[in-house]
Amino acid sequence: MELVTYPDAEIMMIDLADRLASELRRALEQNDRVSIAVPGGTTPGPAFDALSDTQLDWARVDVMLTDERWVAEDSPRSNTRLLRERLLTGHAAAANLVQLRADTETPEEGLPALIEAVQAALPLTSVVLGMGEDMHTASLFHGADRLADALHGREVLVPMRAPRAPEPRITLSAWVLNDAMNRHILIKGAAKREALERARHLSPDEAPVAAVLRGAIVHWAED
Repeated sequence: MELVTYPDAEIMMIDLADRLASELRRALEQNDRVSIAVPGGTTPGPAFDALSDTQLDWARVDVMLTDERWVAEDSPRSNTRLLRERLLTGHAAAANLVQLRADTETPEEGLPALIEAVQAALPLTSVVLGMGEDMHTASLFHGADRLADALHGREVLVPMRAPRAPEPRITLSAWVLNDAMNRHILIKGAAKREALERARHLSPDEAPVAAVLRGAIVHWAED
């Protein structure tokens, strides 16, 4: 794990966007298509804004979420909605969105229709992950019903239900995340820095983010 610290969050977001653009640009020189997986939530929004303004051959870029809540896209809790508003705009509007959501009642029902498109975009060129103060990442939560499958199995996508998650989720598995050519973890604030240090000394079953720390670049700013 490489820890990069920044004087403030704005500089961190600009630097992350620059790194991602460089990774995608290099990969596009050697591959017909490239792919990137990113988190939902509001924290990465400024990085998405900067990345979407970057001139790349976005028509050859597949974009997906690392995880999604099983809610309608017009829900305020939809990560897909945020992705369309903050990343798939400007130059990046030409990118191909690989959906992690289907119009079914449960993730299990929608899973078969999603797996093929996700598999076609693997291995990921770059992945960006967040981390909660409870040391979860993507939708890999301690105490979740299928955490062991997502951490130790070879499934591409795993439906997930967790005690603190109000709706079902779907998430990329740990092996897919770790198979990415470039991995970034984005965190802000003292509490998450402390959580990161705890996670380094715990097993992935106790602290799921520990499953993706090896070889990752962790970007941290105080605020």
